[in-house]
Amino acid sequence: MDQVSVVCRRRHLSRRTEEAYRYWIRQYIFFHDKRHPRDVGPAGITPFINDLAARRHVAASTQSQAFNAVLFLYRDVLEVEVEHMEGLRRVQRLSRLPVVFTVEEVRQVLGGLSGLSKLIAELLYGTGLRITECLTLRVKDIDFGAGTIHIRSGKGGKDRTTVLPDRLRKALQEQLIWVARIHKRDLTVGAGHAPLPGGLDRKYPNASRLLGWQFVFPSRITRRCPGSGRALRWHVSESTLQKQFKDALAHAGIHKHASVHTLRHSFATHLLASGTDIRTIQLLLGHSNLKTTMIYTHVHQAIRHTVSPLDRLC
Repeated sequence: MDQVSVVCRRRHLSRRTEEAYRYWIRQYIFFHDKRHPRDVGPAGITPFINDLAARRHVAASTQSQAFNAVLFLYRDVLEVEVEHMEGLRRVQRLSRLPVVFTVEEVRQVLGGLSGLSKLIAELLYGTGLRITECLTLRVKDIDFGAGTIHIRSGKGGKDRTTVLPDRLRKALQEQLIWVARIHKRDLTVGAGHAPLPGGLDRKYPNASRLLGWQFVFPSRITRRCPGSGRALRWHVSESTLQKQFKDALAHAGIHKHASVHTLRHSFATHLLASGTDIRTIQLLLGHSNLKTTMIYTHVHQAIRHTVSPLDRLC
């Protein structure tokens, strides 16, 4: 499994993708009674993927993720050619519209949050960031002069720029002042390191102690890096926000099957409703394909004001 991690990092895959691939590769090995994948060969892929559909009844996206993980194992890690597979049963992908809040529901949910969780949630709704993209923001990524936020190595390893909401300028400036205060305290005790992406820590040994590389939303505790022995200050955990978000939903009496990611869907849909063109929304969300962004046109059409024929009866 260490070899899988090495190849994932060489390919600059995200931490979440690496974790998902490691999980499904372990499941694949257990499915074949812990035999080495090289001994099983690519012929073992079809029965494993079919079993996910027939016995475990996984969703189409889950089956695709498992399939991609095993293909990655053979093609990229073991460097074994995978031919066309016969008899592969793929779960039918259902066409679903994303869950979207109304403007009033957004107001209610944000009103039910407080402190750092509220600031993060407001930033998610105000910028369209994914939660991981938001939590991994560095101090240097916020440009108050230009009114922009730079996302580095987002989904698919892509960089992009989104808007900095004017309403959050003061709150973010105060947050960065707090980050600078924490960082200064860390430096006085020989800490002050932030984890750096890729091999930057080797190329720029002192960069991890610079304020610009600190997370905008740092964790309140430091963790010792097993390799270097440095005390690293990571970003806050997603779970804290997710729990408080669920509590805010319940308190507001909103019964939609929503999550923190719903704020990103709402960002796109509300921009579309206000007249922003679809191409601009595509760039802000970081979608490679315009078809992915076009789903929000269907959401907008579904929720816009329409008079029922029953209400027109005299």
